[in-house]
Amino acid sequence: MSSASVIVIGAGISGVSAAKVLAENGVEDILILEATDRIGGRIHKQEFGDVSVELGAGWIAGVGGKESNPVWELASRLNLRTCFSDYTNARYNIYDRSGEIFPTRFAADSYKKAVDSAILKLKSLEAQCAGQVADEAPSSPKTPIELAIDFILHDFEMAEVEPISTYVDFGEREFLVADERGYECLLYKMAEEFLFTSHGNILDNRLKLNKVVREIQQSKNGVLVKTEDGSEYEANYVIVSASIGVLQSDLLSFQPPLPRWKTEAIQKCDVMVYTKIFLKFPHCFWPCGPGQEFFIYAHEQRGYFTFWQHMENAYPGSNILVVTLTNEQSKRVEAQSEEETLKEAMSVLRDMFGPTVPYATDILVPRWWNNRFQRGCYSNYPMISDNQLLHNIKAPVGRIFFTGEHTSEKFSGYVHGGYLAGMDTSKSLLEEIKQSLLLQPLLAFTESLTLKHNNPDSQIHSTNVSFISGTS
Repeated sequence: MSSASVIVIGAGISGVSAAKVLAENGVEDILILEATDRIGGRIHKQEFGDVSVELGAGWIAGVGGKESNPVWELASRLNLRTCFSDYTNARYNIYDRSGEIFPTRFAADSYKKAVDSAILKLKSLEAQCAGQVADEAPSSPKTPIELAIDFILHDFEMAEVEPISTYVDFGEREFLVADERGYECLLYKMAEEFLFTSHGNILDNRLKLNKVVREIQQSKNGVLVKTEDGSEYEANYVIVSASIGVLQSDLLSFQPPLPRWKTEAIQKCDVMVYTKIFLKFPHCFWPCGPGQEFFIYAHEQRGYFTFWQHMENAYPGSNILVVTLTNEQSKRVEAQSEEETLKEAMSVLRDMFGPTVPYATDILVPRWWNNRFQRGCYSNYPMISDNQLLHNIKAPVGRIFFTGEHTSEKFSGYVHGGYLAGMDTSKSLLEEIKQSLLLQPLLAFTESLTLKHNNPDSQIHSTNVSFISGTS
């Protein structure tokens, strides 16, 4: 049985940043157990159409403000190639099913109406929580363009209460990662600072891949971690960096079971499923001028192949389109074949750009929801929630600490949220270890007095006195 001071479960950005902080503060006998064959978690690149595409996190959000985003700083030090994403005109590039673009003024009015409705919805929810009746009920989107804009506001951009901390603290600009090394190279760079690597490969036995943790047993003396292959690992403490979706599933079991306040908080947090479908074409047939990177399809079914992006800015000549689906549409598409999904996508594209659109030569459909090690893409707290909910999700249970973007008070749902959460969790654990070390001599002395009282002939007293004085 292997043992360590701290076991970190999961090698996503939170787990790696947590382990790095521990190592930098002298806790070198750490052990990282990762369920898959790689580090990165929901940051994952794949080769598609001769370029690297990001299946999960793809943007560095929050750039250009007075305070520097720590993930942007990491990217800058590594010279990570990125492209500025300008969403300003996306709301004006809305196609109907006949291929016509809605007039700019009409699109702007529809967008304003949707924003006003979202504000009313928030006020209505606040009134309900206060036991009051709302002054005015929000209207529900009905027309295709209203449904499309509602999708953009609440699914694509996430339903967050203004002001959004990421943009207030770090800036309003967003940059798409377009680097052949992938977004994940940031994690490998962090890992290099405390794990042994050679030619870009991590060879340190403190990182164990393909270790699926199934059970965490806690006692007053430590924690026992059991993996699917029958391995067992002991530690003084454990940091769980599994996603909120995994915590809501039955992959991990805790013995004794987590307290009710913890499980209720975990179940109350929403999980967003966010699917970027990549399509490769023989040539470019869509507009590629300034302000035309993003375009929207208005359909009677909300979220049905709504939000599109071309990759010509990121990878000129790649002839790749990306369409984003979320939640129920994501789950629906994950359950069907890629051929069926391609057929649906082609029908939408021919609605927008005409029947002569060439058939895609390749398609890539990530499946985050059906991945038992992810079970979704990121957390999304209810629009109306109290601080106690976040506190309970983040709070440790005995020797078990929790981290991940879902534990970030200000930046949940973002890469920098996961990065900062890992650091914060390790700092809390280090403080716990410090307090424990300070208490150990006192506890040992108290125990010795108890033993001496029960057994007057015992010689333990002198030994413990030496221990307290630092000579033993």
